[in-house]
Amino acid sequence: MPSSTLDRAAIATLVNEFYDEVRRDAELFPLFNQAIGANWGPHLERMVDFWSTVMLGSRDFQGNVFGKHMLLGGVQPEHFRRWLALFEAATGRLFAPEVAAEFMTVARRIGGSLQYGFFGKLEVA
Repeated sequence: MPSSTLDRAAIATLVNEFYDEVRRDAELFPLFNQAIGANWGPHLERMVDFWSTVMLGSRDFQGNVFGKHMLLGGVQPEHFRRWLALFEAATGRLFAPEVAAEFMTVARRIGGSLQYGFFGKLEVA
């Protein structure tokens, strides 16, 4: 049953379930594997810190999201579409609609910024 509780534990569940899907996804896994390799544990912890900072104001995350992503090669507009679809499915499955909508607002904003960096325009709405 979707939850309206938003805390670090709920975010950790989201991050782990979402990235389990990414690792099973034929379109996204090669891109992530090229960047992360065998270092999934540290990446997942970093993503929990990131989403806790964004959604809870925890200030656990320190880093340059934009700069880090701009170093990746091979990123295409369809990767953004797929990432957003998987993330929306995960947030919708785990959280009440209003909480899932908050996550998606942030995810689309971040995705839009990254798309401008990669392509000079918004490729995915």
